[in-house]
This record gives sequence, C-alpha cells and structure tokens, in this order.
Amino acid sequence: MTEAKRFYLASGNEGKLKEFQVLAAGRSLEVQLLPGFLSLPGFEENAPTFAENAAGKALYYSRRCGGLIFADDSGLVVPALDGAPGVLSARYAGPHASNEQRIAKLLAELRVKQGAQRTAHFVCVIAAAQQGRAVAVVSARVDGEILEVPRGAGGFGYDPVFFFPQLGKSFAELRPEEKNRFSHRGKAFRHLMEVLE
Repeated sequence: MTEAKRFYLASGNEGKLKEFQVLAAGRSLEVQLLPGFLSLPGFEENAPTFAENAAGKALYYSRRCGGLIFADDSGLVVPALDGAPGVLSARYAGPHASNEQRIAKLLAELRVKQGAQRTAHFVCVIAAAQQGRAVAVVSARVDGEILEVPRGAGGFGYDPVFFFPQLGKSFAELRPEEKNRFSHRGKAFRHLMEVLE
C-alpha cells in the first residue's frame, strides 16, 4: 500500500464517512473527508454507470488535492423499476430531497408490486486515485428486497426499506458491525484494501 496514512474520501456525506472510518479501524489507516471538499468546484455525476461516476470523481479530486483520494458511487437498483433509482439514488425525489422523501417516492412506485417484483440490490463502486492517476476500481453488491413500510432507526438512505433476508432485518435494523460485514460498501472497501495492500 502507498505510504499515505490518510485516505481522503471525496464526499460530503457524513453517513458514508462514518461507515468507512469503522471499516478502516484496525488498519494503519485514517479515513478523513477531503479537506475543503465543500469549497471545491463540484464534480458533475452525470455518467450512466456507478463505475464511471466513482472513477471520474476520484480522478477529478485527485488532480486538485494531494494524497490518496477515494470516491464511491453507490445506489439502490430495483429491476421492476427498470433499474431505478440506480445512479440517481441520491437525487431520485429531486436534488434536495430528504431520505424520507426518496423512500416515499420509492414505496409509491412499488405500491402495486408484490413478491419477486420487490427484489432489489445495493451496488457500490469505489475508485482510488492519486495525482490524476487511477490506482484501483472495485465493486460489490448485496441482494435483498424492498419492504412495504420502513423499519429500524439506524443507517441512512434507503436502509429502512431494504430488507436483508439472510439476517431477517432491514439494513436500518442491523447493528453497525453487522451492516459493515454484509453491506455493499463494506464488501467494496475490504476489496479495495486488499487491492491496495
């Protein structure tokens, strides 16, 4: 792995930061938000795939800041909705919508869907870059189904309506260590660590 003791997340999402910090615990690595991230010109995430958005974001910010920069693009994919919310997961109910508003829109779209029509998966692609050069791109997914009503108070995003059959709970009902073990983000981050090491 590079000498960088700090690994900078190109994001303003505190929920993601907390998950990555827990995942990095026990490794000689400190995950921090990219310094001055909010004051930098934003990267337009308008590519059609998670991988293109993650790689584009990591490369963009690595050209503006030193150190090893990583960025993820992740989202919820519901095949019965032609893959929506997909890469638009964070903007599904509008650019400034709350988690609750995004969930409400998703549940309304799935109102008449039953059984296998409610299957879904979370996808996470993480890209790492340094000085405008891609270092690694990894991906992971986790399969589940969409509940009819939210359950649990943990997590963030679509976690309250994402049911994980293996544990019989929504992602928002899982303890942080459980979620990190099974989640798309946890799997992708561990894969990234293996690649970098």
